[in-house]
Amino acid sequence: MRPTLYEFAGGEPAFLALARAHHARCLADPELNHPFSHPGRHPQHVERLAAYWGEVLGGPPTYSQACGDQSGVLRMHAGNGDMSELGERFVRCFDRAADDAGLPADRAFRAALHAYMAWAVGDVLAYPDEDAVAAADATMPRWGWDGLQA
Repeated sequence: MRPTLYEFAGGEPAFLALARAHHARCLADPELNHPFSHPGRHPQHVERLAAYWGEVLGGPPTYSQACGDQSGVLRMHAGNGDMSELGERFVRCFDRAADDAGLPADRAFRAALHAYMAWAVGDVLAYPDEDAVAAADATMPRWGWDGLQA
C-alpha cells in the first residue's frame, strides 16, 4: 500500500520545514511580502500552516482539532479582491520551498504537491468580493497521490 503524501514527505517535521521555507520565500517576494508580514498575522502562522497542509495531505487532524475548519480557512481568505496573480506566485514559492525543505524529489510526489497547491489556491481565492460569504459547511479537503479524495 502506498503511504500518504504526509508520510512520504516525512511527517510533521517535513511539513514544518516546508511551511517555514514557504513563509521565508513569501516574505522575500516583493509582491507576496505584504500579506505575509502584516501585523494581524497569527503568531503561530507557520506552525498552523504546517498542521493544515499535513492534515490535508494525509496526516493527523491536528489543524481541525486545534485551529478550526475549512470554512474558517475560506473565510480568512475571503473578500481580498482578485488575487489570481498572487496565487500563481504563491504556488511557485511553494514548489521551490519543497526543494528548500528537502522534501523527496520523487516526480509523482512533487506533481501531487503542485496539483494540490494549485487547487488549494483556487479554492481559497474563490471569494474575492468584499461582501463575499464563504461556504459555511466546507469540509476539510483530503488530497492524495491521485488528487482530491471524495
